[in-house]
Amino acid sequence: MRNVLQGELTSINAKFGIVTAKFNSPVTEKLEQGARQRFAELGVSEENIVCVRVPGAVEITLATKWLLEQGCDAVVSLGAVIRGETSHYDYVCNSVERGCTELMLETGKPVAFGVLTTENAEQAFARAGGKKGNKGAEAVDVVVEMLNLNNTIKKLTIKEIRDVR
Repeated sequence: MRNVLQGELTSINAKFGIVTAKFNSPVTEKLEQGARQRFAELGVSEENIVCVRVPGAVEITLATKWLLEQGCDAVVSLGAVIRGETSHYDYVCNSVERGCTELMLETGKPVAFGVLTTENAEQAFARAGGKKGNKGAEAVDVVVEMLNLNNTIKKLTIKEIRDVR
């Protein structure tokens, strides 16, 4: 009997997508670099990674959907939405979060939300390889763990699932 099921952070043979918004590119390029480096650290071949760049954060969801439809097992979505003087920030943040979440539920495939939603550029750079780490690399960990968790769950029998506490 197992006490807890969780995904392992180990290499997995899967096809991954990275969708990066070009808007705020000084930040998003660092997120993408962190994601690619993390995939390499986990032993994922570059041949198993498809990188796509879109104009802005709102477009992330559609490109993610296209990658999932074309056989990607998981997608890392990366962007940087920095609060401005208008309510546009709220609409963009809500749109991309909702879209990524809906795609996960619709497809049953992991979509990591590596979109920074910050108050200012300083906070964004701190999360794109600065003092707060690299959220692009952390998003890679999310999709790898989730795929491994799914593989673990698929191997269990109904009785084994019921015995998990």
